[in-house]
Amino acid sequence: MITDVSAEMVTAILPLYLVVGLQFSPAAYGAIDGLYTGATVLLRLVGGCAADLVDRRKPVALLGYGASAAAKLGLLAAAGSGVGIGLAITADRAGKGLRTAPRDALITLSTPPDRLGRAFGVHRTMDAAGAFAGPLVALAVLAAAPGSYDSVIMTSFCVALLGVMVLVLFVRDTPGPRPSREALRWRELLRGPAARRLVPASFLLGLATIGDGFTYLLVAERTDLALGWFPLLAVATSGVYLLLATPLGLLADRAGRLPVVLGGYLTLTATYLLLGLASGGGLWLVGAVVVLHGTFYAATDGGLMALAGPLLPAGLRTTGIALVQSGQALAYLISSVLFGVAWQVWGTRPALLAATVVSVIALAGTAVVLRTSERATA
Repeated sequence: MITDVSAEMVTAILPLYLVVGLQFSPAAYGAIDGLYTGATVLLRLVGGCAADLVDRRKPVALLGYGASAAAKLGLLAAAGSGVGIGLAITADRAGKGLRTAPRDALITLSTPPDRLGRAFGVHRTMDAAGAFAGPLVALAVLAAAPGSYDSVIMTSFCVALLGVMVLVLFVRDTPGPRPSREALRWRELLRGPAARRLVPASFLLGLATIGDGFTYLLVAERTDLALGWFPLLAVATSGVYLLLATPLGLLADRAGRLPVVLGGYLTLTATYLLLGLASGGGLWLVGAVVVLHGTFYAATDGGLMALAGPLLPAGLRTTGIALVQSGQALAYLISSVLFGVAWQVWGTRPALLAATVVSVIALAGTAVVLRTSERATA
């Protein structure tokens, strides 16, 4: 939770900082936003393989959290340089890449398969609590020192450092027997039916996502939202996420994880369609987008991992999860860049309608690819 406060403090102001503060174009912001997530691809795989090889997940996660904390100082050192900002953001996301798969693998390995939806729901609820608090802290810092983005970033670094200390002192990682060489056959994992379905599906789901920053910038544009209220969009989304993550996790265990995940992505598609078709807007549009976006995260953020976990062998669980997450991250990089270019060249409405079409096609493909996998876990 503490580390999410730190991460969300920066995430809440990053689109505003780049597009408004530094006057970046939509295409430039799309490239940086894509790197923000896409940079995690290789290190997700490295972290997953390393954790499975030694059967120790805490050290890998600790390295990732530490790298993300250090990256906050990199944002300060960049001093407005686009290249410097891109490198700092890449380092931050690389840290996230290292830590995410070991963390999620620990959840799947310590929870009965029929309760994974609930386990991920509870975990994501705790994450959402940090995400809810982060933008509020950022807003408080900006209220005390208007326009002082550096103060927000420095505060974020201090919170991230506290999170690393908590991980070192209080989180235990009790290793089991080291996996045998037969269990560590990565080629067999890649050739197995689970990976052949999960990785393409995760790539398709990544293509259906254009990112929070674009969504919030478009809401601000459609509703003439004052810039000082911008961070509160993330706060409100996290509030909806906080309320719905555990109930939807329980629903996934009972009704099936694939329907819940696909339903969540449909709410994201509805968000694009609503923003694309709305000729004007006010508080009703802000509220509708926040509810739809928060529901999307509550239904999907842990849902795909809950679906994937039981399908992957225990000895290569972290590697398999890293593969799934990497497919999403790589596709997100592509979709973010393409949406930024489409926004700059075509304008917001055609870009959003194109994103809606891509999302519908991606969800249809995902339903076909994962249908058999969901039956296998029923």
